[in-house]
Amino acid sequence: MRIGIDLGGTKIEGIVLDDDGAERLRHRIDTPPGDYDRTIAAISELVDMLAAETDAPSSLPVGVGIPGAISPATGLVKNANSTCLIGRALDIDLETALGRPVRLANDADCFTISEAIDGAGSGANTVFGVILGTGVGGGIAVSGKLLAGINAIAGEWGHNPLPWMQVLEDGRDERPGEICYCGQSGCIETFLSGPGMTRDHQDGALPASEIVALTERGDTTSIATLTRYEHRLARALASVINIIDPDVIVLGGGLSNIKQLYTNIPKIWSNWVFSDETRTELRQNMRGDSGGVRGAAWLWE
Repeated sequence: MRIGIDLGGTKIEGIVLDDDGAERLRHRIDTPPGDYDRTIAAISELVDMLAAETDAPSSLPVGVGIPGAISPATGLVKNANSTCLIGRALDIDLETALGRPVRLANDADCFTISEAIDGAGSGANTVFGVILGTGVGGGIAVSGKLLAGINAIAGEWGHNPLPWMQVLEDGRDERPGEICYCGQSGCIETFLSGPGMTRDHQDGALPASEIVALTERGDTTSIATLTRYEHRLARALASVINIIDPDVIVLGGGLSNIKQLYTNIPKIWSNWVFSDETRTELRQNMRGDSGGVRGAAWLWE
């Protein structure tokens, strides 16, 4: 068996998988808001409950997906949007609380390894996993194994600049782009996240889900917004293809549910891919919201 925990800003989800990936048990609890010590205690209680109800051995390790990463330089959490985690030795504190070996990974990495092992990227040699939601993240899996990188940031394409910026038909210039929370301007995340789509749309008031719904009813302004989004996503993914040349790109997050992305993006990304033919496939995730917690369980071989 294997145990996985997905630590989110509002919920903590736990899962127990058999060795073949079959789900034995899943449970979800609320995340204590902004409280590091209570978060550690909540994860410990959740793991104890999962282990007790599945007769998991006390030595069974735990994989944990977090909204950030462990810095190789300091051993502490960095780049976390759950700010109470930043600067903490989360892996060590969890091992002490759980009495079990713990392995941490970024939540986008967990999504990627889940889809690479038994999801939409199963059987592919190189998989690039993409999160398109409140933020934009990514991960890389090669031969079914996660590529973390020497700086623990492999796949963080959301904080590269949008490539091939241009002046739009309505005269707006994509350059230099919005200021990102990371301190840079024009990051992919500022264009391709849900809030990015909202900012780009007319009065900047409608959430992305409503914009997409309006396109289905033929609203011309919303159709134009989504067309710009597709063009930007195609450019951004083309730059990824040029660097790592993945077999499969799997989309996750709320915006991955826009069906037309999977037909429209591959039709136009070849304009920027440095090849006479683009064989990379764009696929929707198979595991949905459970990808993160399943990927956390798969962190242990």
